[in-house]
Amino acid sequence: MTGPTVPRRLDLASDLRDRSVFLFGPRQTGKTTYLKALFPHAPEFNLLRGEVFLRLSREPGRLRQELAAVARSRAPVIIDEIQKLPSLLDEVHDLIESRGLQFVLAASSPAKLRRGGVNLLGGRARIRRLFPFVSAEVPDWDLMRAINVGGVPSIYYSDDPVEDLRAYCGSYLQLEIQAEGLVRGVERFSRFLTAAALGCGQQVVFERLASDAAVPARTVREYFQVLDDTLVGELVRPFTPKRASRKPVSHAKFYLFDVGVANVLAGITRIEAGSAAFGRALEHLVYCELSARLGYTRDTRPLTFWRTADGSEVDFVVGDSVAIEVKASGSVIPRDLTGLRRLAEEAPLRRRIVVCGESAPRIVDGIELLPVREFLAALWNGEILDE
Repeated sequence: MTGPTVPRRLDLASDLRDRSVFLFGPRQTGKTTYLKALFPHAPEFNLLRGEVFLRLSREPGRLRQELAAVARSRAPVIIDEIQKLPSLLDEVHDLIESRGLQFVLAASSPAKLRRGGVNLLGGRARIRRLFPFVSAEVPDWDLMRAINVGGVPSIYYSDDPVEDLRAYCGSYLQLEIQAEGLVRGVERFSRFLTAAALGCGQQVVFERLASDAAVPARTVREYFQVLDDTLVGELVRPFTPKRASRKPVSHAKFYLFDVGVANVLAGITRIEAGSAAFGRALEHLVYCELSARLGYTRDTRPLTFWRTADGSEVDFVVGDSVAIEVKASGSVIPRDLTGLRRLAEEAPLRRRIVVCGESAPRIVDGIELLPVREFLAALWNGEILDE
């Protein structure tokens, strides 16, 4: 099924007042649709179109000539899939300098640009990222659908999301990994992806993951860098309080950029409420929402987690002031609050929150228990992270 046009939370208009913009985001997160809706009359060069790629790859200077024939407007020039022709950035750079033009340069991944030694226009363009759908964007957002199929726009509204997710993961391996030559041996990388998806939300022990994927530990480290470069996964570092009295762990946790993608890579086709898989997926969903909120608001505070050698843990810490634990249970018990209580002894927390399955908000010893929907609404209304 075809979904409705969804207004996105990303605001490029303010960036384009005085800069050009690189817009990154994994495939099918809606970059092209977003840009067409925001700038319907902007000059556009889509390098996925064979004839556009052919003429500009043969003669990059044609970009200047074609833009000279276009009436000046306040809309930026849009170049989609810029990573397919990095040499075009020399022309873009000069057009910014000589004609004062502004550009939106969209790409599924910055990996090829970085590998090619491109300087991303020497600071003349801001870097922004488009995430999959978040709860605040989707009319009548469905928690269980988001838990099962994630937020990639074409998949969220699909009639057959599991099959489309499988095709999506295959396209990633084929178009981003194999075609761009990011790894040697796509079969080994595919095994690694499955092992990484099975470990989403868990601490990464490279040697153990290497054994599960049947690849060397050094290669696993390189593969995680590929996931980071292609914006498909992120290692979340442990939080170390300034006055730590308990020894924190040193291993990072790993999350993929989308819950649905993680599910299909891990071989999960259906998650039921109340299951262990539901709890893991809910934590993953909260990670995705927090990551998008920080990105869209240009909030540079780190998103971390806290865990000690003796087992105390808090799922997420934003900066050093907001701690968030995720519990899918419909009845939070005192033991569920232990990690937040212990972290408060070591860090000057402004807020301690449990995102949970309870039916109504309540406060226990200064710890806020918020049902999932209430938490997400408050997050996007600026009531959780904004200081």
